[in-house]
Amino acid sequence: MDHALPADSPHAASRHPPPGPAPLPHRPPALTTLAMCLCVTLVIGMVSAVNLAIPDLSGDALRPSAQAVVWVVDGYVVIFACLLVPAGALADRRGRKGTLMCGMGVFTLGAVICAAAPHVAVLIAGRMISGVGAAAVLPTTLALLVEGLPDRARRKAVAVWASMTGLAAVLGNVGGGAAIEYGSWRTLFLCLVPLALCALLLVAAVAPVTARRPSPAAPLAAALLTTGFLALLYAIVAGPQSGWSDPPVPAACAAAIVLLTAWARHELRAREPLLDPRLFARPAVRAGATGMAALFAGMFGLFYLNGQYLQYAKGYGPLEAGLRLLPMAAALLAGPRLGLLIERVCGRRVTVLLGMLVLAAGLCVVSAADARTPYALYALGAGLTALGCGTASPLLSHAMMSALPAERAGTGSALQSLARELGSAVGIAVTGTITTAVFTARLPAQLSGADRPTTVAEAVARTSDPRLHRAVVDAFTAGLHIATSALSAAITLVAFAVAKWLPPER
Repeated sequence: MDHALPADSPHAASRHPPPGPAPLPHRPPALTTLAMCLCVTLVIGMVSAVNLAIPDLSGDALRPSAQAVVWVVDGYVVIFACLLVPAGALADRRGRKGTLMCGMGVFTLGAVICAAAPHVAVLIAGRMISGVGAAAVLPTTLALLVEGLPDRARRKAVAVWASMTGLAAVLGNVGGGAAIEYGSWRTLFLCLVPLALCALLLVAAVAPVTARRPSPAAPLAAALLTTGFLALLYAIVAGPQSGWSDPPVPAACAAAIVLLTAWARHELRAREPLLDPRLFARPAVRAGATGMAALFAGMFGLFYLNGQYLQYAKGYGPLEAGLRLLPMAAALLAGPRLGLLIERVCGRRVTVLLGMLVLAAGLCVVSAADARTPYALYALGAGLTALGCGTASPLLSHAMMSALPAERAGTGSALQSLARELGSAVGIAVTGTITTAVFTARLPAQLSGADRPTTVAEAVARTSDPRLHRAVVDAFTAGLHIATSALSAAITLVAFAVAKWLPPER
């Protein structure tokens, strides 16, 4: 049975009368939809684009370790995820258009810092700054799209937005591949700056100004939630690589437990919570959040490996590798339409279950890939992964948004974005950690030892022997096999739990 939220009750509404008349219902004009989709493409695409830059970055003069490479990718996603809910609440309180514009400005600043970074630590810091901006962008775009729409149009807008969050990852691969092919990983960040400025100007010109709604600022809750998740994700990333007995790792685990427990206690007592934990008692919210996290863990775990596999194992350049991921874009576009067709016949539960199982099957196909695998077979696995995500994610998005009242649209969209980005962060961290652990264990004896390399680029640079080169690539694909198999098994288990929790559509 669903629990009513204090802020959603009639009494809460009477305590906080709206500052002005609500805007009339309207369908978002084409330019507004374009502006929101461009913003989504940039902030999501920068996860996958950087994945494609891993070989170039690993061989750069900065010489990052395998753990540093994971943090270059995951530092952005971790901050992105941790600040999504506070940013959604801030947008509800201070105005969505202004919050979106500020977010795009901070996102652009982070890209400038990354392009000029003299050290890998500065690069990671720049990525985290961009993550702060991205957190203000993503939930606000969805809230602006669905503002004032009737249910049918709202559902269509959610489907477009959800499809773009997946499609953006593939477009990031192609755009990132082109930038790296004709420049370097620094060129990738330089090219991002004018695109982000164009998006900022477009938002300023066409995005609607919506009424500000009562929403808790809750700085203490935001701080506890953010630092708790940061500690948790630090432990997930650092534990397998540094060792679970390394003092910072158990300290991070303990800090995560203390901080997240304190956050839950604070929110349960708060008159107007930032994110009421009782939300997860609603089956649609619980199913949607868990399903989203699992889908995006699988998708972005694969994105972390795609660029490395296609460049190291298959010998493609960055642009060629990006173009060979276009079947994933086609599958992501086809997924929502396929999902609607299946839903009409089988219902929402079965459709979501099938989508998640198709994604898991795609990861199984990818897990069989090595240097001798035909590209067509790998593309089939990657395409199935994308098709499953595209089929299930719009239905889960709509289920979550429908379970929350309209006045909490910003916080509600932030919650589902939080699930996506936390899933992405965990998928990247687990995939990178497993792949690196297996890779270093499988390296040939000539390259092992106290100073053994932790990245493929570093290992290849130490030898000119073709046989050793093949052994290095085989060690990497062995890590790919175990990482994708583990993801596939975990997502299969989660799929059945999500199908059980998800209420049938009335």
